[in-house]
Amino acid sequence: MVAILIKNANEVITMQSHVEGPRRKEQMSELGLMKDVCVLLDGEQIVMIAPLEELEATFPHLVQSAEVIDATGKIIMPGLVDCHTHLVHGGTREHELNMRLSGKTYMEIMNAGGGIHYTTTKTREASFDELYEKTYNHLNDFLRYGITTVEAKSGYGLDWETEKRQLEVAKKLQDTHAVDVVSTFMGAHAVPAEYKGNEEAFVELIINDMLPKVAELGLAEFNDVFCEKGVFTPEQSRRILEAGKAYGLTPKIHADEIEPYEGAELAAEVGAISAEHLLVASDEGIEAMAKAGTIAVLLPGTAFFLRAPYARGRLMVDSGVPVAISTDFNPGSSPTISLPFVQNLACMNMGMTMEEVLCATTVNSAYAINRGNEIGTLENGKKADVLILNVPNYKQLQYFYGMNHTDTVIKAGKVVVKGGQLL
Repeated sequence: MVAILIKNANEVITMQSHVEGPRRKEQMSELGLMKDVCVLLDGEQIVMIAPLEELEATFPHLVQSAEVIDATGKIIMPGLVDCHTHLVHGGTREHELNMRLSGKTYMEIMNAGGGIHYTTTKTREASFDELYEKTYNHLNDFLRYGITTVEAKSGYGLDWETEKRQLEVAKKLQDTHAVDVVSTFMGAHAVPAEYKGNEEAFVELIINDMLPKVAELGLAEFNDVFCEKGVFTPEQSRRILEAGKAYGLTPKIHADEIEPYEGAELAAEVGAISAEHLLVASDEGIEAMAKAGTIAVLLPGTAFFLRAPYARGRLMVDSGVPVAISTDFNPGSSPTISLPFVQNLACMNMGMTMEEVLCATTVNSAYAINRGNEIGTLENGKKADVLILNVPNYKQLQYFYGMNHTDTVIKAGKVVVKGGQLL
């Protein structure tokens, strides 16, 4: 693999900081912005970010042999990290949109056999190859938007064979696609129709049968649960998450999305790496998360599509909660892969600044999937996941909203998108 030298960029947004770990409060505004520097990559790593003269003096042979990319009039930043998606699934749910537009709620659609249950049926019907091909194409779309790492939750099987198939598809994609795929087991996404009225038996199935198999086969790193009224209670959620911890799976939690349900408090209590959604999280829950250092993964695209109140991102940042932002890509409540548009929504509807949303989709998102030491910033020795964007300064990323500004994507030191097109 040939070395790469990127030069002449207007701005280099490194996201470097003196802070170790996810950023909080004013730390989220530290962009590590540099000018008049070049970025030197070799193999899968970043070698150095410095003025050209310094690079030539320090690495003369490497600079001389490098492929040169001219970024005149553009900016450079780390690859985006999408830390909450339901990537592998069968079917689509466009037929539900008119139901929602006519006033039906998320839970009403789900209780009528739509929602998660509809996607579960379609996912159970889909073969491994069908799921793999569909998801591979979605990952191509993610790349075009500058997203170089994606978390993928299961949860549309709700039986072992389909959950396993979802996780195996994600695992194969991690090996075959340029985008890094980080897997989360979410057997506790909903109670399947065949267990209605016997919910405890399904909870026991997850704890005693599914979780041990996920761990034994090494299919996931995280364990997630939908703690919501009408889905899993806080007590059931606690048991599922604690059981996962016993098998080495780090807890995550879908919390306080539709009704306040003490999900944020539970996330802090069980030591979850992140609590996700949080549209109606309580003041007490936000305070508990700040104290515990639990990352809030906010999903403004979901609020937009459900026409629901947005999470209180401004309050969370000001309260000291480390905040990440994600698409929540899924077929029902957020069918989008445009993390740049989700950044726009966070600025316009959650009171977050242009600087904070960049932090929330790079370094904080990386820490939400336990990858903060590898990706999320441009630093010597880190993975060479680099974007070149068609704007002269980072503020235009939010000013020109709803647009894809990606020109070049470099993934692990290899150019995979050029001129906005996949190579």
